[in-house]
Amino acid sequence: MQGKIVKGIAGFYYVHDGIGSVYECRAKGVFRNRKEKPLVGDDVEITVLDGESKTGSVDRILPRKNSLIRPAVANVDQALVVFAVTDPEPNLNLLDRFLIMMRMQKVPVIIAFSKADLTDPEGEERLRRIYEYTGCTVCFFSTRKQQGLDRLDGLLAGKTTVLAGPSGVGKSSLTNHLQPEAAMEIGELSRKISRGKNTTRHSELFFVKDGTFVCDTPGFSSIYVDGIEARDLQAYYPEFAEHEDGCRFLGCVHVGERECGVKDAVAAGTIAASRYENYLLIYEELKNKRRY
Repeated sequence: MQGKIVKGIAGFYYVHDGIGSVYECRAKGVFRNRKEKPLVGDDVEITVLDGESKTGSVDRILPRKNSLIRPAVANVDQALVVFAVTDPEPNLNLLDRFLIMMRMQKVPVIIAFSKADLTDPEGEERLRRIYEYTGCTVCFFSTRKQQGLDRLDGLLAGKTTVLAGPSGVGKSSLTNHLQPEAAMEIGELSRKISRGKNTTRHSELFFVKDGTFVCDTPGFSSIYVDGIEARDLQAYYPEFAEHEDGCRFLGCVHVGERECGVKDAVAAGTIAASRYENYLLIYEELKNKRRY
């Protein structure tokens, strides 16, 4: 039988058959010998050991389209990062760090601002303008008022999406909208692994409908950007590129240079000041790291 790993914990892998059943499986020893580890999101072949208790063994990991390091999940098409428009106020520095991390892993991002019923059109437009040139899709929704959910459904259809964001922004409510039976599935898995169902401790994949999966991940409160040089950070800010012709020096990093097209664009309001300020903060972090 073929299925997809939707959760892995304590040596057990929970495999969804694509219809409605989840099988608790152990991975064969051959994976350990090959130093291979199944990931949430892996498409696998399993042998059903007991159809009544829904147990089995993972025999083979099918070829991966990709795999992420943070969060550890395979075969991802895109990421949906959720921040609230207010309550709590969006931490745009944290959001920008997430965008860098996903761009490093070549994963397209949808930025979804929740609790849209708590702001006005001007508030939405302010946030939209900040991110409209980042290459990300930006949308707003409210699960309480059932606003913007149809568009989100369309953006997620037929894809495997990583759902991420800080705690308290409404990710659980969105998951329950996408998959009303998720609470039942969480409860079933929780009984098997002796975990509560209200806190996401591990990456977990939910089957929404044919070909559509959402990977819920633990809420994050900080992200440290690593793995790139300070001088290369500008490549992770797509909106900088069209203004670099205005830079006097080749290799301008848009920090201390006097004649800089990017700094001019910030002054003119074409590039959001918050994006540039966060760029400077992260640039200094990366630069200072090399001194130690």
